[in-house]
Amino acid sequence: MTEIEGTVQGHRDGHGFVVSDDGASSIYLSPQEMRSVLHRDRVRAKVLRFDRKGRPEGQVLGILERRKTPIIGRLLHEGGVWLVAPEDRRYGQDILIPPKAIASAQAGQVVAVELTEAPSLHAQPVGRVSEVLGGIDDPGMEIEIAVRKYEVPHKFGDDVMAQTAKLPDKVRPADRKGRIDLTDVPLVTIDGEDARDFDDAVYCEPAAVGRSKKPNGWRVLVAIADVSHYVKPGEPLDREAYERATSVYFPRRVIPMLPEKLSNGLCSLNPEVERLSMVCDMLITAEGEIHAYQFFPAVICSHARFTYNEVAAIIGNTRGPEAQRRAELVPHLLNLYDVYRALLKGRGVRGAIDFDTTETQIVCDDNGRIAKIVPRTRTEAHRLIEECMLAANVCSAEFIEKGKHPALYRVHEGPTPEKRQTLKNYLKALGLGMHLGEEPLPSEFQAIAQATKERPDAAQIHTMLLRSMQQAIYTPTNSGHFGLAYEAYTHFTSPIRRYPDLLVHRVIKAILGSGRYGLILPPVVSSVGNFKKGKPGATLPKAPVKRAKIKMSAEETVAWEVAGVHCSANERRADEASRDVEAWLKCMFMRERLGEDYGGTVSTVTSFGLFVQLDGLYVEGLIHITELGGDYFKFDEVRQELRGERTGVRYSTGDRVRVQVSRVDLDSRKIDFRIVREGQGPLGEATSRGKRRGGGGGGREGARGGDEAFDSAQAKLADVQRRDREVKRGGKSSGRGSKKGAAPSLRAEQRAQQSPQPAGKKAPTRKSVRRRG
Repeated sequence: MTEIEGTVQGHRDGHGFVVSDDGASSIYLSPQEMRSVLHRDRVRAKVLRFDRKGRPEGQVLGILERRKTPIIGRLLHEGGVWLVAPEDRRYGQDILIPPKAIASAQAGQVVAVELTEAPSLHAQPVGRVSEVLGGIDDPGMEIEIAVRKYEVPHKFGDDVMAQTAKLPDKVRPADRKGRIDLTDVPLVTIDGEDARDFDDAVYCEPAAVGRSKKPNGWRVLVAIADVSHYVKPGEPLDREAYERATSVYFPRRVIPMLPEKLSNGLCSLNPEVERLSMVCDMLITAEGEIHAYQFFPAVICSHARFTYNEVAAIIGNTRGPEAQRRAELVPHLLNLYDVYRALLKGRGVRGAIDFDTTETQIVCDDNGRIAKIVPRTRTEAHRLIEECMLAANVCSAEFIEKGKHPALYRVHEGPTPEKRQTLKNYLKALGLGMHLGEEPLPSEFQAIAQATKERPDAAQIHTMLLRSMQQAIYTPTNSGHFGLAYEAYTHFTSPIRRYPDLLVHRVIKAILGSGRYGLILPPVVSSVGNFKKGKPGATLPKAPVKRAKIKMSAEETVAWEVAGVHCSANERRADEASRDVEAWLKCMFMRERLGEDYGGTVSTVTSFGLFVQLDGLYVEGLIHITELGGDYFKFDEVRQELRGERTGVRYSTGDRVRVQVSRVDLDSRKIDFRIVREGQGPLGEATSRGKRRGGGGGGREGARGGDEAFDSAQAKLADVQRRDREVKRGGKSSGRGSKKGAAPSLRAEQRAQQSPQPAGKKAPTRKSVRRRG
């Protein structure tokens, strides 16, 4: 039978999988097999059998490598035995701790554990407490757990700090050699109110483009912090930056890619101080096309630090107080706004995709708990900076391609054939009549987004469009950026917080010096990337190359592909850690609101229930399908809705519902809701509570027909239940006598109406519900 070597991926339900090193195959491991291994162990396994769907089930033959990183969990004392329940439930087993190995920890505290005895089929793993993190409710504990749970490097080594201490505090005369002096150019930074590191500064002035003698376009300077001047290949700083690959952002805390002396000081384009930078100097036409560009190293001096809100206020009112305080810089900001509007024209011509989504910001109190969650407003100032950065990134990609130099591109591919067909079926079911070709173009997606943005179910449609596309990755194989409609795209504008940007800077400098940058990867302690030696690019998508292939040696090919996989995987890790912390904070936030009622909107429909986002709180939770009432609900994948077979009641994305917070599980980061029904609490004026099959109208029926549909469905349900009771009474009377055939009590009827019933299964008994909960 087939044997593979790979990494164990545990599942919170007890089973697991062995994922091969090239990521191409996996073998299912039963809970019994998982007793001898732990999540992320490397093993050799063989296939024993195949299930009904042809999926392989296997057996572990041997352990190749045990995961040595500490496991984070809570120390418990149960029945005289000390044990640690892992925070990451994919580990599946509690770890026994001998009484002499608990260090100074107390029951209930969060600790880090090192294994002293590995698990086996007949014995649990044994370990010792190596670090006491503190109480579960301590401020910042969620971040301490996340950085260890996801193995995010969060402490700089002594050699890194020693090298950092030797760096200067300001630009030295020797650093100016070979650079253009732009200190007199009024470049400015525009960032959020809470920003501490400033990667980019911008400047714009009218310019004559082509043969015109009068200004008919703009000259735009985008100056980016020159991190590559201070972080050299082969040095401790470079090794640490590569291992982290990205900064990780949490509420109230950042785990930076570079030490603070660099990220907030020497490399940050702070106002009124000289800084080294790499400049992208562009000529942009009135149609938003980049007519010409050049790159060069420079010395700059930011003339002001603006926030997005300040710039938005100045653009909206050039005579307001914000404009009066910065009167000398207002003309330059207006020039930036003009070139931004031109670049928007170019975006429209390309057909780049632009969805209007609501981003949220968590505001914490002094104890690190959520005070409130507010929508993050995206102003014209945000879009202005975004378009300038996109233009610079495109120029860097084209410059590298023309230089025929290997580099990491930011690649975003369109839908796979399977996802494309699913999307087509969905759009057809909605009756939109929008065209989607066999090889979809970004302009087609944008046309659908624009045509549906006023619909009540616009959020659902845009979500389906997003899900049909693939995730963006870093790779030396350029196959374009689908979402932005670019044939080539790189990340150039954030080298303080992203390692791929630092590599792009080094490549550009090499091309400017008529040389070649030889990538030598620093050694790392661990990488979350899944990469098998000897098979470069095995986990990368096999995308067609749209441009001329760049000549690379075998060693170069492996190095660039490994770097792409590593940086992409670390980006995913940073996102997962950030989401984990946000989910923890939201659970703590909602734990104080158990039993309270809220209005909300269905954000996602699945086969097992509805995800609902609460109004005003921007917190999402699940209404399990067993909470939808005494009906048999089927999931319609094409229409993305749940429909009751007997009543015709249906739930789809965008529906308005009234819910009660019923359960908060901090360990699994989950919040459960239940629908508030009549007689159980206030329903509010915006409740639609499901829709009847066959109705038309907004959101297919929307708020206008929601209550009528619900009343009709309830009447039909009552009629069906009445007839069912009559049939049961008749059957029992004829077979067992009239006494046993008496009508059930009112309380029994209410229980029958409210009994949960999962899709495709009979309603569970009270005993089974208790056991599952």
